[in-house]
Amino acid sequence: MVAQTSKNNNTGKTLLIKKLLIANRGEIACRIIKTAKAMGIRTVALYSDADIDARHVAMADESFYLGGSAPADSYLKGDFIVEIAKKSGAQAIHPGYGFLSENADFARLCEQSDIAFVGPSAAAIDSMGSKSAAKEIMGAAKVPLVPGYHGDEQEDALLVSEAKKMGFPLLIKAAFGGGGKGMRIVENETEVLDAIHSARREAISSFGNDKLLMERYLRQPRHVEVQVFADNHGNCIYLSDRDCSIQRRHQKVVEEAPAPGLSDELRVKMGEAAVAAAKAIDYQGAGTVEFLLDTDNSFYFMEMNTRLQVEHPVTELVTGQDLVKWQLMVASGHPLPLAQDEVRIHGHSFEVRIYAEDPQNEFLPASGKLNFLREPEQSRFVRIDSGIRENDVISNFYDPMISKLIVWDESRPRALQRLVHSLESYQISGLKHNIEFLANIAEHQAFRDANFSTDFIDRYGDGLIGRGLSGNAIKDEQTALALAALYQVCARRVAAKACAINSNDPYSPWGTVSGFRLNSASQHQVSLLDDNHELQHLELIETSVGGKSIFQMQQGDNLYVLNGELHGELLHAEISLSQADKNRDPLTDKNQAHKFKVPVSQVDDDFTLFINSSSYHFRAIQTELTEEQECLADKLKAPMNGTVVTHLVNAGDTVTAGQGLMVMEAMKMEYTIESPFDGIVSAFFFDIGELVSDGAVLVDVEPAKKEEG
Repeated sequence: MVAQTSKNNNTGKTLLIKKLLIANRGEIACRIIKTAKAMGIRTVALYSDADIDARHVAMADESFYLGGSAPADSYLKGDFIVEIAKKSGAQAIHPGYGFLSENADFARLCEQSDIAFVGPSAAAIDSMGSKSAAKEIMGAAKVPLVPGYHGDEQEDALLVSEAKKMGFPLLIKAAFGGGGKGMRIVENETEVLDAIHSARREAISSFGNDKLLMERYLRQPRHVEVQVFADNHGNCIYLSDRDCSIQRRHQKVVEEAPAPGLSDELRVKMGEAAVAAAKAIDYQGAGTVEFLLDTDNSFYFMEMNTRLQVEHPVTELVTGQDLVKWQLMVASGHPLPLAQDEVRIHGHSFEVRIYAEDPQNEFLPASGKLNFLREPEQSRFVRIDSGIRENDVISNFYDPMISKLIVWDESRPRALQRLVHSLESYQISGLKHNIEFLANIAEHQAFRDANFSTDFIDRYGDGLIGRGLSGNAIKDEQTALALAALYQVCARRVAAKACAINSNDPYSPWGTVSGFRLNSASQHQVSLLDDNHELQHLELIETSVGGKSIFQMQQGDNLYVLNGELHGELLHAEISLSQADKNRDPLTDKNQAHKFKVPVSQVDDDFTLFINSSSYHFRAIQTELTEEQECLADKLKAPMNGTVVTHLVNAGDTVTAGQGLMVMEAMKMEYTIESPFDGIVSAFFFDIGELVSDGAVLVDVEPAKKEEG
């Protein structure tokens, strides 16, 4: 059985949208502009101070300035945005998601201003704005609900009594909340009252409303949602389901469509329940009904998102439909393009969100310049929705999402392999990101087997953060260090050759970098600051074998034998690893040899190696220190774990021995890091407010050169 819906040929009054204002930014603004242009609709972008040169501004036909970078000063100024729409002559406003997309007052203002709001009515948004009110509406519509209490009476004694009735464990959460705030899991009766008080305090602080609801807590549910679409002619259908169970702190990380492992019968039941939910509030446009799916295949209404979802592309790829186009058609007064029995699901799709964040530091958001960006090649199998270009700045004013990577193929295993390969091809440097974390999820056996629930990341978290977790051949940080040293030698040779070609004597011996030493093997000294802010001094011994330069580098008991050439942004390398104490010639032992290509990005002295889905960042230290200076340089390291309070000088400043460079705080005490010698501050490695680990190099000082004579 399918929901009883059909096309309605009575189109009624329609609106011709000639110009569309997008009340959003970033990748969703770019996404909407693409479809609007394909439909012959002119687009109007908005921008804040931080977005003056943003990609969505460049893509639109025209754009208007909103104000300061903070959302309250720009993208949340509903009255001003409507005035801009009138001024520009736009017939409709698309809110994207986030910001004003689920703001009933903004939708109402558009309606009152005779401007089409590309979304549901203000009344529908109001209906779903309160979790408790929404559940009352859903209960009346016979949509399955988790046993719980959603009433207006909020006295402590009543809430405790209701908690005892529904049993444990139970979930207490803010009625007007989201993002996990004001949410508490209660395991037994003795915890109830404290959890109620704690959730109330957080709810009033975060949302200005302390109303709570309670429901039975499902220990290992899946998060499965259904895409619904409705028009103003009485038609409402569902377009596939999506699994969004891979979450961190209630924020989605990986989404896929269709949800794996569901029977056809269960899909129809969930789809029909989603349609019933939409019809209960006279819904129009794109919406998502979210369910918790228990281990016994029972499912319960969680909430309805009255907007286009971030993960809508996976539904587009398995249905072959453009949901933004559908939104604009419905907003124009047209009926839905398809009836329920005309919807076809083909293949499987995944979406991951590429974020500027540091998984190894509690996923703290990262900001800064994206100085290198190489995206996977797009095709009918690979799609990238992005509002970011190389050299753009990720600001701290907005969500730090860089892009959405979406893949499709005929089956889930093939689509998953597409995802892994695409993540290996995604190269970013200049700031921290989560690509390796996402690759570790995609490679995890439980995820491959679709054996997961919403606690997947909590359960496997430690094993998902770190390098070499996906079984790749090149996975050791020491090997990456050896390749970094090889890259430095190759880069020096390329630079010397270029210098020689441009000189008066291109054949000068000074145009080579051979590491030549009289009466000894050729040696190359390389000093690198690694990802952990540890200074590495490396020595490569050069030998010629058959006219080819071969380098040996010993790290502890490991002996690396390397050779390679640099071709643009690719290091063509061959590497073998053996034990240094074995009685064999490492130059002729090819048993461990491995040839591959390593993409490299370099900006000034900073460079990054991309090995599979991992990236390794280094800074080349050009200064050669005396033995005494080497010893003194330890004073530039953090004496213990702490936080950077301030910088006392700037990069490029000349300083004297003993002069304060920066202040860090540790154990409630402040410590001034002083220059160990006269010199020039070449770089700070930590910004103000950043956490630092014991022993990390904090700042680099280039010693002053001694005058001869």
